[in-house]
Formats: sequence, C-alpha cells, structure tokens
Amino acid sequence: MDENGVKVGQIATAEALRMAEDRMLDLVEVAPLAKPPVCRIMDYGKYRYQLQKKEKDARKKQKVQTLKEMKMRPKIDEHDYNFKVRAIKNFLEEGHRVKVSVFFRGREMSFLSKGEEVLNRVIAECENIGKNEGAPRMEGRYMRIMMTPVSQGKPKKTHEAAPPEPKKSKKKESSAEGFVQVKPGAIPNPVLSPEDIV
Repeated sequence: MDENGVKVGQIATAEALRMAEDRMLDLVEVAPLAKPPVCRIMDYGKYRYQLQKKEKDARKKQKVQTLKEMKMRPKIDEHDYNFKVRAIKNFLEEGHRVKVSVFFRGREMSFLSKGEEVLNRVIAECENIGKNEGAPRMEGRYMRIMMTPVSQGKPKKTHEAAPPEPKKSKKKESSAEGFVQVKPGAIPNPVLSPEDIV
C-alpha cells in the first residue's frame, strides 16, 4: 500500500524500497505473518508521534479511581462525625471509593452495635451520592464498609451569581476637612497650598 492507502499490489522488496525512497518516506511492514507480508509506505516518525498522542489523550480521559479511608470511633463526637461525613461526600463526588472504618478499643468490643449505628448513619447520609457494597463487617478490631460513587458523573455545583460590586476609587476625599484618605502603607504625596504654610 502507498502513503494514500491505495493498494499497489504484490511487488518485490527492492522495488518497494525504491518507491519509498523516491517519495522520501519509510517502508513499514504492517502484517509480517501474512502471505505475502503486507508493507506500507508512510512517514514512520509521524506515525509514531500520532500513536503516542492518541495514547496520551486516552490516559487523560481515563478516570483514576483511588481508595480513600475514613476512620471513626463508636463514641464519635457530633462535630467530628459531621466533619468526616462531609469529607466522605467530597471523596464520593470526586469519584473515589471510600472505606469507612470504626475502630474499637478494649471494652468497646462488647458494644459492636454502637459502631454499626455509626456506619448505618454514614450510609443513610451518603445514599444519594454513594452506595454501600454490603453490610458492615468485622476485620479484627475494625468494623468496615465500602462506599462507591453512584455513576452519575460529577454533579454540577450551582452558585447564584452575585451582582458585581462597584469599583472603589483608591483615594477618597472627606468633605468635612478636605483631607485625602490613603491606603495604609502608601505614602501620600503632600501638596501644600500657600494657606497651609504658617
């Protein structure tokens, strides 16, 4: 095949090499296992560049999903709980998987229901943006659940546009005494009138 993709037919290797050299291009073997082998006349450097560019674009579009972990305690304070749930929601909105763990110490192991209540609260608060992969399960002293984002893509945040504020001038004159107000740190350029000099 030539550089335009037109089939030339079966020709000798030396003749194909000469055709490629005449056009200042390369002879590339496309299908070496075919009988007879299929070759193509092309600019190999340009071809490699386009392949690399396609791979790079594919990697850019590929979404990398990482695993985040959030640790809690069975007797977690309300503020700490709200802070951690907000972080879990942010991770889910960004498309990450989240492992939520409740750690039990000493006698807390006899109150596993407290940890299960905490995890069920997390599931209930995140149900619209993430789904749970099974019931809470024990792993040593940890009770864990795995949350995955709901496949809706990123929800768009809606912000109401505030009207633009009018531009403020750098210098403002006080009408009472004729003083010029200047930003802190700026040195005003004094202009004295004959009346000011005593």
